[in-house]
Amino acid sequence: MFRPAVYIMTNMRNGTLYVGVTSNLPKRIDEHKRGVGSGFTSKYHLHTLVYAEYADTMEVAIMREKQLKGGSRKQKIALIESINPTWEDISSLI
Repeated sequence: MFRPAVYIMTNMRNGTLYVGVTSNLPKRIDEHKRGVGSGFTSKYHLHTLVYAEYADTMEVAIMREKQLKGGSRKQKIALIESINPTWEDISSLI
């Protein structure tokens, strides 16, 4: 399933944030939850998907990932809370 997406994982509300990009979001989130494929998310126990957005192309998704990574923590938190104010795990919705 090729559907480019940008996503944010965390370990708790206002905890450590990880911004990633993938072409298969359900598969990638499953890998994060199992601790496979990313040393950073495994090390900091980032198993909660709190934000995701799809893009039309991988190039657009990568540009958006860079934009999010370049933004401040405050901006990332505001983005998360704009669609997920309670920081619920939204992985079951993807």
